[in-house]
Amino acid sequence: MKKLFFSFTLFLYIAGLSAQPSQALYTVMIEPNNANWRYRVGEEAEFEIYVIHNKIPLSNITVDCEYGPEMTSAIKKMTLDIKNTKVKLKIPGMKAPGFQTIRVSFNTGKKTYSSYINVGYEPENIRPTQTMPDDFQAFWEKAQSDAAKIPLEPLMTLQPELCTSTLNVYHIRFQNNASGSYIYGMLCIPKKAGKYPAILQVPGAGLHSFTGYKTLANKGVITLEIGIHGIPVNLPQQVYSDLASAALNDYAHYNLHDKDKYYFKRAFIGCRRAIDFIYTLDAFDKQNIAVMGGSQGGALAVVTAALDSRIKCFASRHPGMCDLSGYIKGRCGGWPMLKDNPDIRLQLETSQYYDVVNFARILKVPGYFTWGFNDNACPPTTMFSAYNVITAEKTLNIYTETAHWHFPEQHMEFENWVLERLDVK
Repeated sequence: MKKLFFSFTLFLYIAGLSAQPSQALYTVMIEPNNANWRYRVGEEAEFEIYVIHNKIPLSNITVDCEYGPEMTSAIKKMTLDIKNTKVKLKIPGMKAPGFQTIRVSFNTGKKTYSSYINVGYEPENIRPTQTMPDDFQAFWEKAQSDAAKIPLEPLMTLQPELCTSTLNVYHIRFQNNASGSYIYGMLCIPKKAGKYPAILQVPGAGLHSFTGYKTLANKGVITLEIGIHGIPVNLPQQVYSDLASAALNDYAHYNLHDKDKYYFKRAFIGCRRAIDFIYTLDAFDKQNIAVMGGSQGGALAVVTAALDSRIKCFASRHPGMCDLSGYIKGRCGGWPMLKDNPDIRLQLETSQYYDVVNFARILKVPGYFTWGFNDNACPPTTMFSAYNVITAEKTLNIYTETAHWHFPEQHMEFENWVLERLDVK
């Protein structure tokens, strides 16, 4: 059953990376009595439940309800009668800081409509399950030192069809942590002569092509979008779809039993080497540089900022890879979820070296975070686990109802925070 749960969760993550909320014929509403969706440990929570059709709440219907700790099996299930448009549900509070999920479904006889809400119990007091190995920093210092022996050998190829009247756009590559192992990306540089700050955009999960982060570049910054898979980022989308279905399917679990061979080792070092590449650019002001990303990219942003002291600031949206040991230790864990199999002891050991929690512990530069309480790909329990251990300057902007998506206004604030830190007018 646990394996099915992991697979289903990963499917939701991959299938819904860019999903935005859509309007359904029937809408199941769950309204908490606390407007901020937060409760004290042990505090009873109360919800109003109703179903809307044609903008009108329905009467004389039944709904199925269940609740339990986030991303785990329900601890109680029930059926409620809605006789006069709404019904109230009371549930006992959690005994420790964390999140509880309330799920409600309504069956019309032809189709089932459902909704859920995650409410937090003192999330600011959630602590990680993950531990930090004594040689954590030594491990990554050696990895960076070994990579530094490999010449970058940067290559920039102008993409005339992507250039604009204000920007030059290049497809770039540079060597990563081994000879012949490359990182590829799209680079945008303002055409107007001058020295500019830079932003490294690190990627979310999956395989994608890029055309350049032009909206930010047009505000007066150099932008570099990179991929982590060692393949060009300007190929037809079918190439990436084929790789995602075959050679790179489930890449986030490749070699998770071996900390020296795990897939993300070259990815983490590749992000660090991207900073080296940016420093080779004549147009870069050699002072102001930020890194930003969402989901897998939210994790990579934290990691890059922790590994490279040249980073001035970073921004992370609903980061993955937080508190990876959670499921093995009795509560939810972060994407890509450790699998319960004979290698679990080795997976746990490896996870210590790649968990965002441990990179968060060594951060020294300001960071901006944003996520929602309803995220079912990167559970808020795991993200708070990482955020709460940060001792550096930090900002968290919660958009409560969002799941693994974001509002346009949320993204604008995300970008503007970085631009202000880089002193971009």
